[in-house]
Amino acid sequence: MFVTCKVEEIVGRRGVKEGQDLVFVPGATGAVVTIEHEKGLLEDFKRILKEIVPKGAGYRHDLIDNNAHSHLRATLLGPSLVLPIVEGQVVRGIWQQIFFVELDVKPRRRRLVVQVMGD
Repeated sequence: MFVTCKVEEIVGRRGVKEGQDLVFVPGATGAVVTIEHEKGLLEDFKRILKEIVPKGAGYRHDLIDNNAHSHLRATLLGPSLVLPIVEGQVVRGIWQQIFFVELDVKPRRRRLVVQVMGD
């Protein structure tokens, strides 16, 4: 899920001119990443996650709830990002967008924590 606009809106409301913006997803099967918002690249991203950590590859955790691949993919991507704020703007590359990535087998109700720090 594309969340760049929402994160930048929160930073703008806080009025911080110089600092950092933390974006974090609580939970063990979600991640926060930056990537270009381009259809082909997003499909490539999904494909490579499936290739690196395939579903049903004999993971021991699957004996509990059949979503080990979700946990492992989330571990590789990470639950958070810290982005600099300079002159009141979140600093990112021209094509760099912020995404929440749902990795579980069944979508869950999620929340993102956005913490703005600075002056």
